[in-house]
Amino acid sequence: MQPLQVKHYEWSGSQATLRKEPDLRKLTYFIACSIDGFIGDPSGDAQMMIPFVDEEFFEFLKTEYPETMPTHGRRAVGVDDLENKQYDTIIQGRASYDLALELGVTSPYAHMREYVASRSLKESPDPHVEIIAEDLVGRVRELKAEDSDFGIYLCGGSQLAGELIDEVDELVIKTYPIVLGSGMPMFGSGFAISEFTLGEVRTFKNGAVVRTYSRKR
Repeated sequence: MQPLQVKHYEWSGSQATLRKEPDLRKLTYFIACSIDGFIGDPSGDAQMMIPFVDEEFFEFLKTEYPETMPTHGRRAVGVDDLENKQYDTIIQGRASYDLALELGVTSPYAHMREYVASRSLKESPDPHVEIIAEDLVGRVRELKAEDSDFGIYLCGGSQLAGELIDEVDELVIKTYPIVLGSGMPMFGSGFAISEFTLGEVRTFKNGAVVRTYSRKR
């Protein structure tokens, strides 16, 4: 199979049906972190958080956010037939995508439309994955304007979230009961205040907490 060439997008229109304000669909940063707000160690490794995805927490993900589990992981536990509940599109950065490539997986979220933001990845290794190499904010705004009942899942990592912080409409933060002291921040951006409103809060027996925030516009 020939690799897909990089597609350079401009904010000049789309073949998809576009919505008008204020009907834009949400860009949601769905992310796991420590109590002190780190999404991984200084290199971005978050293996220390995996043990907290126990039976109760897995049931929560399977019931409410099944599409946030990668396709190869869903297949491994026999839940690949679950329908998307929240999102039909995913955006992730190069470092996040590389984690899948290291496993030999070129389309980690095959049950959604996949976009990888990267200025260094010259070709997509999979025809299902499109590369956003320039005008990231413009392309995200275009995706948000598409006519869909589903939102957009911002997978991370830190640098990508920092670049898109002004476009994030919702935060779903999975906080695990650990303190790292230092590590990779949730947003790799400069100092700026962005205000959000607390919505639903869900607690789990293992000490994990999932909080949902909506941006104040």
